[in-house]
Amino acid sequence: MKKIIQFNGKNIAYRRDGSGPALVLLHGFLESASIWDGFSAQLLHDFTVLVIDLPGHGNSEVLSTSHSMHLMAEAVKAVIQSEGIESVVIAGHSMGGYVALQFAAENEAMVEGVVLFHSHAGADSEQARENRLRTIEIVKQNRGGFIMQFIPDLFDQRHVGKYADEIRKLQDIASQMSSEAIIAALSGMRERTGQLEFLTGTRIPVMFIIGKQDSRMPFSQLLQQAEAPSHSEILLLDHVGHMGYIEAPKITLQAMSHFASRCFAK
Repeated sequence: MKKIIQFNGKNIAYRRDGSGPALVLLHGFLESASIWDGFSAQLLHDFTVLVIDLPGHGNSEVLSTSHSMHLMAEAVKAVIQSEGIESVVIAGHSMGGYVALQFAAENEAMVEGVVLFHSHAGADSEQARENRLRTIEIVKQNRGGFIMQFIPDLFDQRHVGKYADEIRKLQDIASQMSSEAIIAALSGMRERTGQLEFLTGTRIPVMFIIGKQDSRMPFSQLLQQAEAPSHSEILLLDHVGHMGYIEAPKITLQAMSHFASRCFAK
């Protein structure tokens, strides 16, 4: 069921389906909750599934000139609390993983497990921060051109041609975002401090889903981070870039479902 809540005077859109323990799915940069449609249809038999449009994405409004991870995590918390849910497993793709970790760090008692879907706990390097500034300037000058180029680069380039339909759908989703919303997300990611300290100290189980051909997040770096939590699980995918929910949907869905079930059973 599609729903909307007010958060800081703005609309935050989400969908709730299914029944059982609560699994929260957060999309990445330039995406929307609709990317999870195929997953949530399979998961709702075992879980209450909450898919949320993060601020400035999908049908959720822009909240600020910069969407910090804290601000987005607070919006996610407002949705969860509006549904009367007390504990969750939270999964995030890419930027959504940054938000998921922020939420877990700030609300540890509510979180039974975290799934980092092509995501990590580090802050941006100085080079990455500079790159985001350059990207902001590109968006200001040519938003449409940026979107058309950015999306295909997320896939394993050896197989990108077979995902033409999916790429067009993602480009359509991203094209609905304003420049203001895109820049707010880029600014928030650039300013984030990271959650490596939390990852090292937490007792919350963490699953890392990693693509060996991910050009955005080198798998060797993610494997190092996966050693930090006291309880971590790794799904390492060959022939997969940054988009495992499209490039390897069956195995990623199964892994996430089984992980969430184990987290709630403990």
